[in-house]
Amino acid sequence: METTVVRFDKPEDVNLILGQSHFIKTVEDLHEVLVGAVPGLRFGIAFCESSGPRLIRRTGNDPELVDLAVRNAQAIGAGHSFVVLMREGFPINVLNAVKAVPEVCRIYCATANPVEVVVAETEGGRGILGVIDGGSPLGVETDEDVAERKSLLRRFGYKL
Repeated sequence: METTVVRFDKPEDVNLILGQSHFIKTVEDLHEVLVGAVPGLRFGIAFCESSGPRLIRRTGNDPELVDLAVRNAQAIGAGHSFVVLMREGFPINVLNAVKAVPEVCRIYCATANPVEVVVAETEGGRGILGVIDGGSPLGVETDEDVAERKSLLRRFGYKL
């Protein structure tokens, strides 16, 4: 087995969801979920089919994000993996709906951070072992940091 690290390619203003699924209709079901979840959400989806013609299936409403999702899916190259890239919305707004898609098996990460994907390759193909999502902690929050965190969540409307 060979392991490699694939650096996810995306602009800073793009959020991503990386997951694993099990069926070709995933790409259409994810599209429907995203359209219905957040009005105005711009997104691109790529899904790596792992049997039959083994194509990267793609969809979305933003051609730039669709192309970027496809390029990242190609670089990762793991069967049954999917990439969702989005603007004008955040993973927190769609994540439960994505996880509720019947063929979705797992979510590896949902973030705007820089991401590295740890990939294993055998004679049988490629699979995702895990992800590195952002940087390691630099310390423990102080009371001032707690107040700032709570203020931020209220400013974004996530808490009352």
